[in-house]
Order: sequence, then C-alpha cells, then structure tokens
Amino acid sequence: MSFKSLSLKRNVTASYASQIYVTLIGILMLPMYIKYMGAEAYGLVGFFAMLQAWFNLLDFGLTPTIGRETARFRAGAVDALSFRRLFRALSSIFFAIALLGGGGLLLLSSVIANDWLNAESLPLNEIQIAVQIMAISVALRWMCGLYRGVITGSELLIWLGGFNALVATLRFVLVLPVMWYYGFTPIVFFGYQFLVAVFEIAGLWLKTHRLLPSLSLISAPIGWSLAPVKPLLKFSLTIAFTASVWVMVTQTDKLVLSKILSLQEYGYFTLAVLVASGIMVIGGPISGAIMPRMAKLEAEDNNKEVIRIYRQATQLVTIIAGSAAITLAFCAEPLLWAWTGDAALSKKAAPILTLYAIGNGILSVAAFPYYLQYAKGDLRLHFIGHILLLVILIPSIIFAAKFYGAIGAGYAWVTVNAFYLLVWVAVVHGKVVPGLHLKWLRDDVAVIGLPVALLGAAILLFEINAVTRLESLLYVLLFGLAIFMAAALLSSSAREIFKRKLLYRY
Repeated sequence: MSFKSLSLKRNVTASYASQIYVTLIGILMLPMYIKYMGAEAYGLVGFFAMLQAWFNLLDFGLTPTIGRETARFRAGAVDALSFRRLFRALSSIFFAIALLGGGGLLLLSSVIANDWLNAESLPLNEIQIAVQIMAISVALRWMCGLYRGVITGSELLIWLGGFNALVATLRFVLVLPVMWYYGFTPIVFFGYQFLVAVFEIAGLWLKTHRLLPSLSLISAPIGWSLAPVKPLLKFSLTIAFTASVWVMVTQTDKLVLSKILSLQEYGYFTLAVLVASGIMVIGGPISGAIMPRMAKLEAEDNNKEVIRIYRQATQLVTIIAGSAAITLAFCAEPLLWAWTGDAALSKKAAPILTLYAIGNGILSVAAFPYYLQYAKGDLRLHFIGHILLLVILIPSIIFAAKFYGAIGAGYAWVTVNAFYLLVWVAVVHGKVVPGLHLKWLRDDVAVIGLPVALLGAAILLFEINAVTRLESLLYVLLFGLAIFMAAALLSSSAREIFKRKLLYRY
C-alpha cells in the first residue's frame, strides 16, 4: 500500500471518527436540552442552526476555493507568494462579510423576536437578546470556514477532526453544567455558545497561520490587493451559486416552518430533522478527504486514479449513509422512543424522520458528481443542475409546507431528490466521463442500496414488540447492524479490502 493511499485512509478514518462523535454527541444531548430548557426554548436552538446555514449564502464560494488552491499549492501548481496574496485577500473579504452579515442580523433581532417566531411562553425581550447573541456567534463561526478550508486543503484532517471533537464537547456537553449553575435559559445557553465560538475561531486561526508558507520564503511584498481573487472568480462564483442553492434547498422548509409552526412544534420538527441530518454528516468526511486528493490528482493529470477514488468513495457512502438512511426510515419511532422516552413526541416526529432520512440518503449519493467537477475546476453543469433544482424544489417545498406542514415538506424533499439522482446525475456523468454512469449507478449504488432496502422491508414483516426503551434500542441496533453487514457484503470494494486484509493476515 502506498503512503498516499494510507494517508487518505487515515484522513477518512479520522474525519469519520470526528464527525460521528460530533453528530452523536449533538443528537444524544438533545433530550437533555428539551427536558431542562423546554421544547419552546429548544425551538430557538433549531432556529440558531438554521441561521448558521443561511449565513453560508454569504460565502460566495470562497471556502471551497481556498481549499482547492491550498491543495494546488501543495502540488506545486501555485507559488508561495501567490498563495499568500490570495489568503490575505480572502481574509479581508471574509472579515467584511462577517461584519455586514452579523450586523444585519443584529438590526433584525427585534423583528425576528416579535414578528417571525411564534413564542407562547418565553418573554419577547429574552428572545430578542438570544437572537442578538446568535447574530454575533453565527458571524464568528462562519469566519471559521476560511481557516477550515486551508486545513482541509492541507489534508490535516486528523488534527481538524480532533479539534472539532473538542469544540463539540464544549458546545454540547459542558453547556449543561454551565446552565445548571446559571440557569436553563436561552440567554445562558447562547451566551455560552458565543464563548465557544471565540475559542473555536482562535484555535483555527493559530493552526492556519502555521500552515501558510513562511514569509522568509517570499521576496516580494504581499500587499492588500483583491486582484488575486479575480482569476478565481468564475470558479468561486459558480460554487457560490450552487452553495446558495444548496442552502435554499436544504433550509427553505426550516425557514418556512419556523414561521408557520409554533416555537414548540418547531422544536419537535428540528429534533426529527437533526437526527436525519446525521446521514449527510456521514458523507461529509469522505467528500472532505477525497476532494483535495482528487483536485491534486487532476492537476497531475492522473485521471484513472481520480475515477478509482470516486467510485470507491461512492460505494463507501452507499454502504454507510445508505444503511443509516434505511435504518432511520424503518425504525424511526422505536429509535425516537428509545432516545427520548417520550411516546407522544416519538409518534409525532417519526413520520418526519422517515421522510427526511430517505431524502437525505438519496442526496448523499446524488451529490457525488459535484466532486468530479470540483476536481476538474469546471462547475458549469453543476451550475445548470442547481438552477433546475432551485426551480423545482423551492416552490414544491413552500407549497407543501404551507398546506401540509412538516409532512408535506418531507414528501417534497424525497420526490425532488429522487428525480435529481435518476435524471440529472446521468446527464452530468455523460458529459464529464462518458460511459461511467450506468456502471456507477448499477455497481456502486443500486447493487448495494436496493437489496438492503428490501432486506429492511422483510425484517419489518416479523412483528417485534419492544416493551422497554432498552429493548427498543437493541432492536434498532440489531436492525442497523444487519443492514450494514449486508451492504458491505454487496460492495465489490469492501469485499476486495476484506480479501486483502485476510491474505495479509495469513
């Protein structure tokens, strides 16, 4: 095994360990927040998460751009002076946007508290102060994207994973003793989150500046010009548009429902959607690891290795994210019951969780053609595809959410994502890598995903009545394990890895 392959596997493993920890710790702590803060106050936490997602509209494609240029710098395609100039220009842009975006949210805090959110018991002045703290915290956390881009492009995902785990522990776990001492109120919760955001940006800033090329290697002055950004504008703005569409297609339902639902009901909806979002988080470490590697290989004109990594990563996501999606979809109610101990909440949130789990499972695979286009530096088809997605999905979600609530939004989410996978992904593959699509869809997706979905449906035919929460949890774990093992056995890449390990051992 080559050092590069070993390094990539370590990065994927470290990213997975970190993302699984961050996701699980965030999800596992939710019943505690709802128990001690109340569902209405937790609705503010869900609104905070949505604000962070919508704030990414201001990224303008700069975070993926600095990640790609960092990878190109490491491959020797960009010199130290040009890279330093680009980083300084992007830092200036990030700071200005954070100031404008955070300031805008501060100014709107009164409108949000009084006219948008439907609170029933929380005092309006307390909600307004919480929204003001959210505005500053969101701006700080968004600034972290620049530094994460440099660290990711440097393929230091082991360090980044450890740091993310530390920040998650501070955000999700240590907030409880703080609230226990000072009070379980939104102001205490969001004030503490602000302090964690300060720690997070400071740590990422220090690490990033250690990775930048030394000033002693640069003979000319860096300057403060925005000119280094201009050659990358086409690539960045294309990413910006597609990222904006991504935010809109994944957050429009949450924005619309935050106005339609009461803050308490919105808290329940947020709970279900957050559990389903773990499926997308599962695919994140793989994309974060393969994107800089594929960009580097493309710069070296090693197209065969690019496709090999692309297909192996597809199978890995289909195994892990697909298994998680099927398990959540088929075991939504017993999982929620085992997790929260609230039968009424579980029954209400289960249908939402089922639909969003299916939609997210489809989307985790449908996102793959973007990685190919990213590596090649040509996102024209991605741009067109997201225009189509925007035109179809946004009106569908708004209509469905307005008339049918959270369930309607879930059905719209599943339907449009399935259409995107079956139709548009075929178009992209046909243009970018002719002859790849049918093999990719059949061998890397369908051969794994369809049989395990049928297996999950077959398991449900055996009626099992779990009386206690522990029995319910055990049922979900065994169900998930059976699905995962079946998916791994159906994957050619997983079987090949197992054979190599077995031969190496004996």
